[in-house]
Amino acid sequence: MKNLNVIGLDKNKSEELAGKLNELLANYSVFYQNVRGSHWNIKGHKFFELHIKFEELYNDLFLKIDEVAERILTLGHTPKHNYSDYKKISEIKESKQVSDGIKAAENIVMSIKIIISLQRELLILSASANDEGTSSLMSDYIKTQEKLVWMYSSFLKS
Repeated sequence: MKNLNVIGLDKNKSEELAGKLNELLANYSVFYQNVRGSHWNIKGHKFFELHIKFEELYNDLFLKIDEVAERILTLGHTPKHNYSDYKKISEIKESKQVSDGIKAAENIVMSIKIIISLQRELLILSASANDEGTSSLMSDYIKTQEKLVWMYSSFLKS
């Protein structure tokens, strides 16, 4: 019982999970800002369609950022909150090309692939820690995001 946190998970495994969740949080945060930049700055062909889709996506990312941060807190750890930290640990980089719809969609697909990969790592870690809460969250995210990859990839083929 001494090595268990308040929700009954091993403290060491929870710390490892929180570290990986902070990595996910950083990637989500940079991705969120990239999508907002595209939403604000999109121009040209498919403006109306993409402007709406980017807003839907960044609203969803905003909710996920909050959920991931709250999961870190639930595990008994502190979510990172500084963009300087995010830039250091995020595999997703700040996008400079935010007004071209095709480039923005390509960036979205690439970013989601990175996020899905991190979430699959978290599924493995959370399973070994008997952490159903994190497992369930990651599973739900992956299902939705795989569909987004398909949809944005289909858009790029048009």
